[in-house]
Amino acid sequence: MNIDDLRSAAASLAFALEKYPEKVSIVPVKELLMEAARQNAKRPAYVKIAVNDDTVKALRGPADKTDEMLLLVSIPKDVQERSESSIILPGEV
Repeated sequence: MNIDDLRSAAASLAFALEKYPEKVSIVPVKELLMEAARQNAKRPAYVKIAVNDDTVKALRGPADKTDEMLLLVSIPKDVQERSESSIILPGEV
């Protein structure tokens, strides 16, 4: 994913969370995790997650015909802790 695709995905996510929060599903990957393996000489690291059938159907096929964007978003612990703080640091305004 290049930087323009990343910016577009982030903008779509921000818009969806602000305007249509009831249509966005946010579930920690740990709750969906079926299998995971660290990288070794024979294969790359991977995670296998369980999602509902409608999500699978929406993701299959040509990119221009799919009607869902599934994102894996990582939020570092320090950022998560900052989101819970009432202190506003420079640059957070």
